[in-house]
Amino acid sequence: MIQTLKLVLLTAAGLALAPAVSGAAASAPKKVLVVTVTTGFRHSCIPLSETVLEQLARESGKFTVDFVRQPAGMPRAPGRPRPGAKGAKDAAYQAALAKFQAEEKAYLETWMPRVVAELKQLSPANLKNYDAVLFASTTGDLPIPDKQGLLDWIAAGHAFVGVHAATDTFHGFKPFVDMIGGEFLRHGPQVTVECLNEDPAHAACRPLPAKWTVFDEIYQFQNYERTKVRNLLRLDRLMLNAEDIKEGKATPGHYPVSWCKSYGQGRVFYTSLGHREDMWEPSYTEKGERKNPSQNAKLFQQHVLGGILWALGLAPGSAAP
Repeated sequence: MIQTLKLVLLTAAGLALAPAVSGAAASAPKKVLVVTVTTGFRHSCIPLSETVLEQLARESGKFTVDFVRQPAGMPRAPGRPRPGAKGAKDAAYQAALAKFQAEEKAYLETWMPRVVAELKQLSPANLKNYDAVLFASTTGDLPIPDKQGLLDWIAAGHAFVGVHAATDTFHGFKPFVDMIGGEFLRHGPQVTVECLNEDPAHAACRPLPAKWTVFDEIYQFQNYERTKVRNLLRLDRLMLNAEDIKEGKATPGHYPVSWCKSYGQGRVFYTSLGHREDMWEPSYTEKGERKNPSQNAKLFQQHVLGGILWALGLAPGSAAP
């Protein structure tokens, strides 16, 4: 009888603990793999974007981030002398340039094998450890182990987030373009634009005003179909080139800035903003005068955070076109 009573009590205790254990597992932070490797143009904002994404993860408590980074040791080109500089200044520049070119050659000889090794983190086997992949201004044809495997992983119910130059990646791989929803075509000079908030109820747009004025590099896209994505931010006019900016002439049209979509059972969020450091960080001043007020960087951070949380299934918003 005593043994039976002990068994009943232990069973009851176990059942009482079960919901708590399940609840703890359900609330565990999601895991996001952030990729900042580039084989094409490399944006100067990438190091700052890494810092901000890590900060957003930490402050939200909803997800953690791991990074797939560019191999260390890339040499920096010397600054050019002012036009007309001669003598010692020009000689010093030429010497620095020759040193840089030698260092760059040595770096590139070992660079690609190290890039391939770093990108093994995107193998199907390793992706099983993550809930989302985020491309932050990646460019070029990244030598990942299995491109179709990445897409299959997203379609199986995971998340993909792209920021700025993510659409300047895998140009020759149509399935990736179809997944992300558009392909970078070109951009004009950086310009002040008025982004129209198309979906104020969506987590990526809730913090934003109905009309949001920003100064940034604005992308134009190809292989983008308005009816296949849910538009979040857009422009209804754009100054397309330096002459337009000089004359203050804007061309009317539909210019997508941010969108989301479903991909199989997965979720995709993309924003083309984020070229400039002062869009990422409210206190950034390293390159002189800010073009964006600090409030814009705070809003952009909330825009990106909302998009990440939505893609992870942790925040509201529709993906219906």
